[in-house]
Amino acid sequence: MGASAETLPGNQAAGVVQLAAALPSDLSHSPVLGILGVITGAGLVTLTGRLLSLGLADLKGHLGISFDDGAWISTAFNAALIFIGPFTVFIGGLLGPRTILLFAAGAFTLISALLPLIHSYSLLITALILAGLTSGTFYPLTLTFALRNIPLRFLPFTLALYATSVDGAVNVAPSLYGFFRDQLSWRWMFWAAAVIAPVMMALIYYGIPPSPARPRSEPAPSFAAFLFGSLGFALLFTALDQGERLDWWRSGLFIALFLVGMFFLLGALMWRLRGPKPLVTMSFLGKWNTLLLGSQLFLFRFTLLATIILIPQSLAIHGFEADQIAPAVTWSAVPLLPLAFVIALLLLKNVDSRLIMAIGFAATALACWLNAGLTSAWAAPNFYRTELLTGVGQSFAFIGLVSTIVLQAIFGGALAKPQWVLTFSAFFHLVRLFGGSAGAVFMSHFIAQREKLHSNLLGLRVQSGDWVTDHNIHQMTAGLSSRSEGAAAATGRAVDLVAERLRLQAYTLTIIDGFYLVAWVCVIALFLCALIRRSPLSYGDLARIQDSAVRKEIT
Repeated sequence: MGASAETLPGNQAAGVVQLAAALPSDLSHSPVLGILGVITGAGLVTLTGRLLSLGLADLKGHLGISFDDGAWISTAFNAALIFIGPFTVFIGGLLGPRTILLFAAGAFTLISALLPLIHSYSLLITALILAGLTSGTFYPLTLTFALRNIPLRFLPFTLALYATSVDGAVNVAPSLYGFFRDQLSWRWMFWAAAVIAPVMMALIYYGIPPSPARPRSEPAPSFAAFLFGSLGFALLFTALDQGERLDWWRSGLFIALFLVGMFFLLGALMWRLRGPKPLVTMSFLGKWNTLLLGSQLFLFRFTLLATIILIPQSLAIHGFEADQIAPAVTWSAVPLLPLAFVIALLLLKNVDSRLIMAIGFAATALACWLNAGLTSAWAAPNFYRTELLTGVGQSFAFIGLVSTIVLQAIFGGALAKPQWVLTFSAFFHLVRLFGGSAGAVFMSHFIAQREKLHSNLLGLRVQSGDWVTDHNIHQMTAGLSSRSEGAAAATGRAVDLVAERLRLQAYTLTIIDGFYLVAWVCVIALFLCALIRRSPLSYGDLARIQDSAVRKEIT
């Protein structure tokens, strides 16, 4: 349970109550519309990125490009998301969240409508970069609005629905893309965003109040410092995302991307040290809880790989298509919406958000441990029950995590100025994207290496001259001889079947190792939950204090 103001020392309690009564400061007159705008923006950018990954094969076929060229499609979009994260602090501090979101959503609508009509590879990459730059503002700016403008009695519901929209978009995307491809067209993986974004614009226009003008007394923010920092993060992300394909340090391109990215980051740091920057205050980012919560977000993004990579690949090895794999993944999205309201009510009842987070990681660990019972005979229905448990775990973990992050923003000083909220949001935006990319790269490398290991170990027991192997090949040859052109062809087909069975078993063992790895990551996250310090007040206390302050102002 969270602490209450009555249990704190006198001076500390007075300071906490005063802080809670003052924040957020610019309350929206249409909080429901603002909340829906926040949820729509967060889910839309996640859905777009996931649909892009799922539709990559169709997009490459549409353009007629190679594997190497196609590998840059998702990287271009995600690198642009990384770039705009820090830079959003600069433009948001100058113009305010509402102005930027309206412009970005309008541009993103136009780009999404035109993307399926592009037949040039270079033009497609350019358009995807622009799509990433515009939609990348949704995460930090919508969270900034949630922290500054939504009354605290609505904040737990906002955070619960925000987390649900992000997590749900990941899990619903395979089914949605399968429907688009089979019933409409693969082009709807872009046109869906063009339909949803205008709705988001309307919600933002009526639900988010204009930001007050920036005081002229404040020094102007440094454009160069933000540009250098954004370029540095984007280049490092590109190097990381392409590292496995480029063979890491053996590639000159990887080395160049890494070194140039580090150069830009050092340049941004030097600019920061030369003088004060009104839009960046790093002191509250170095606090104990902030660092731990950044680590938790990184680990949570890794746990999502059980649904994003492990289960789809365990079924794809059997030749299943995306629409056949989708039901196994979609089950994890079923409990998200009802659980969001339940968890929000628990937060308002002063249940500790750290406990909610811990329950989520524990449930996810249990689901991964159950999935580790995988065999080569499993199909999509075998994952339904465990994916339902995974959905419960992801919902609790993510909502508890986001709720704890917001409490840290309130009591860590991030809400003292609008610009500091942008810095806080951009920090977790970077952690979220880098966590997802680093986790996917590591898991892909882990799967490749473990598959080689299991193949070699199994191969030691399946060798020519071994009586069991020779007996199986002899039986298969006899069964295939009537449908083969001679004994030699039948023997060759029998050997290929044995090799395919060997590969299937090696891959199954590899996926099992992956589930155990995710389960252990959840155990580490549980340990970190115990190290996070409790917030002075819970959401229920904050809501009561703010409502009391509002009533006093009215009277």
